Amino acid sequence: MPDAAFEIRHEEADTAFTVRVADVDIATYVYRPEAPAEESPKPYLHPLRTLSGAEVGVYRPWDHRWHKGLQMTLSHVSGENFWGGPTYRKDAPGTGYVWGTNHGRQLHRDFAQRPADGDDVTVTESLDWVASHGQTWLNERRTLRFHSADTTEGVWVLDFATDLANVRGEPLDLGSPTTHGRPAAGYTGLFWRGPRAWTGAELIAAGGQGGDDLMGRRADWAAVTGEHDERDGGATVLAFAGSSSAPPPVTWFARSEQFAALNPSPAFDTEIRLEPGESLALRHRFVFVDRMLSRDETEKLAERHTP
Repeated sequence: MPDAAFEIRHEEADTAFTVRVADVDIATYVYRPEAPAEESPKPYLHPLRTLSGAEVGVYRPWDHRWHKGLQMTLSHVSGENFWGGPTYRKDAPGTGYVWGTNHGRQLHRDFAQRPADGDDVTVTESLDWVASHGQTWLNERRTLRFHSADTTEGVWVLDFATDLANVRGEPLDLGSPTTHGRPAAGYTGLFWRGPRAWTGAELIAAGGQGGDDLMGRRADWAAVTGEHDERDGGATVLAFAGSSSAPPPVTWFARSEQFAALNPSPAFDTEIRLEPGESLALRHRFVFVDRMLSRDETEKLAERHTP
């Protein structure tokens, strides 16, 4: 059972807050980031830590500088790139990725209320998604809930909810590189990038699935378990596919051989058409575990923490 209270500390510069439990800073949420335009500036959670203080994320890796811990982002929005980096275009030469000036950004507006310490910490945030030319295309209401810290089991839980409303005045097409022609590249939505040490780590999922074969498949949950650099032991990150209000089913962009990543994609291989005034609602959960789990242990943990 959960047995530890959460504390929250706001930075004086009004750019980030840190959540603490059991004398460990488990997560810092940077809501006013400093980043170049080509990284599509957006809020992110980093560092992310287990209850023993082990980091379970990475920030600006050399291969994808726009990957930052755990972040909500969209790769293809009617020609705009809110993901960062180059944009995939089917007709482009070589790999199909082209650097452009189509990078959008997410701007923090406010918090609905100042969160307080307690058995959980719930933060509700309003954001504007601003396209490269300066027009606001989406209004977002985002909720982060940090809860269920169990020092005996070495577990804490993050719930992520977002409602994205189209305020452009025209339809928005939400897609991915796969919807634009690149196979097995359906990344878009809530994206976690794991530590460098977890490259090649074990990737398992519900229904007996696992490994990089999970890419483009559906499963109620997926998890990566790996060993740490610098310190002994390892950890497990479990993610639930959750739900989407759009017709396409949530599909996994998940891998470990190139790098560890978990992304329950709402538009992996099918675009979402968001009409003016319509909203896309996404609900996801991540569970951070302070040890490496077997498949059997992960399945039991998933049962206990199913939203």
